[in-house]
Amino acid sequence: MSAVPVPQPRAAAPAEPTARRGRRSLAAALLLGAAGATVVLLAAGRIWAEGTASVGGGTVALEAKGGDVTGVPTALAIVGLAALVAVFAVRRRSRLIVSGLLALSGAGAVTAALLGVSDRAALDEKAGRTTGDAAATVDALTHTVWPYVTAAGGLLILLAGVLALRYGASWPTMSGRYERDGTPRRRTAPPVVDPDRPEDLWKALDRGEDPTRES
Repeated sequence: MSAVPVPQPRAAAPAEPTARRGRRSLAAALLLGAAGATVVLLAAGRIWAEGTASVGGGTVALEAKGGDVTGVPTALAIVGLAALVAVFAVRRRSRLIVSGLLALSGAGAVTAALLGVSDRAALDEKAGRTTGDAAATVDALTHTVWPYVTAAGGLLILLAGVLALRYGASWPTMSGRYERDGTPRRRTAPPVVDPDRPEDLWKALDRGEDPTRES
């Protein structure tokens, strides 16, 4: 009787190499972090709110930029950029801490931008200075889309931080080639120079040695 062939289990599909995932996540984090910080810095300089103030029977147009409303998104975008660079300079637990700081910077920028959507304090202050009445308030208050754009930039920074927390352990670090590890360096004896061999004399001169000195 011929043996009945036993069906062999199908081999599982090979998993994507860790190094490849690390490179992809690294590229994504760099792109998201840099783009998010750029968006926040640009959008924070745009006009977030507009309104009018009554002066002498007429009205004066008022406007407030993102920096007038809150400086938090701008500050956190700069912190996020610094953390994004610092991720490559640290290792192990320090990298985890810096990655968390990157994510928190993005989350804070999002929160501050969304809080600024309904803010009127900046324009009320301008209305008081314009009219000379500290109790004056802004009229016809409207808000632009730029606070939401700022929040979107903060969200990109947050995503970069999440990627760093998830995959940062597999990312490369700055080269340690020139770092001293404290191990004593083994000193090698200088090569012996034969005064009767001109080539040895020239090699000694190239090394900055005095071939005529007694060893």
